[in-house]
Amino acid sequence: MPASFVCDMDGVIYHGSRLIPGALEFVKRLQDGGHRFVFLTNNSQWTPRDLKHKLDQMGISVDESAFHTSAIATADFLRRQMPGGTAYVIGGAGLTNALYSHGFTLTEKDPDYVVVGETRSYDFEKIEHAVRLILKGARFIATNPDLTGPSEQGIQPACGALVAPIELATGKKPYFVGKPNPIMMWTALEKLDATPAEAFMVGDRMDTDIIAGTEAGMRTILVLSGVTSRELIETYPYRPTLIFEHVGEIPVGELD
Repeated sequence: MPASFVCDMDGVIYHGSRLIPGALEFVKRLQDGGHRFVFLTNNSQWTPRDLKHKLDQMGISVDESAFHTSAIATADFLRRQMPGGTAYVIGGAGLTNALYSHGFTLTEKDPDYVVVGETRSYDFEKIEHAVRLILKGARFIATNPDLTGPSEQGIQPACGALVAPIELATGKKPYFVGKPNPIMMWTALEKLDATPAEAFMVGDRMDTDIIAGTEAGMRTILVLSGVTSRELIETYPYRPTLIFEHVGEIPVGELD
């Protein structure tokens, strides 16, 4: 059975709207070799259709089913926790669509959960309402702990920054589902119908991608095309299984 791959996107496949050298060839090797693979992102505001369109524009053609976001992982987690539950959501279309598709009802009145993800629609009224619901007993969930994320205009606040005012006002910390929580790896592997021993996690960050793959029992591949340098690797108490400059160097067929 060919090895399966769970691949981070930004810093691994592209930077913004620019493909990283070797990424197109890497994906083609995965497809030609019959490897099961999924693209992973902690950004919860985009739907799989949005992400497919982004890669299509860069010349990479994959199905919508090839994407696994923290929004999908969060919706799947909540479905297992409370099937048919209710949620008050501060987040983008990726999160609301995922929750709907997993059988959740979105409401502003007495929800089971307050769920926060990335969004550009964020204001004091929503913060205030979320605080009151949590203090009344709603469980606090967030899609990922990232404080910032990349955009075409530069760094922008991410989910971890958006939950901070709510956390400070309520005194309650959210449960984060996305990386580095290994739950996101397990749900991605379930989508691939693969075991941890059969799969590689490919990422550019030691503190999210590599630790999440390691804790999920996967082999890990660090690429140096993103934020991690060779020198920085030595500051962590854990190591990736393999290290490459970029995904174009990964000998896909030799890793089965």
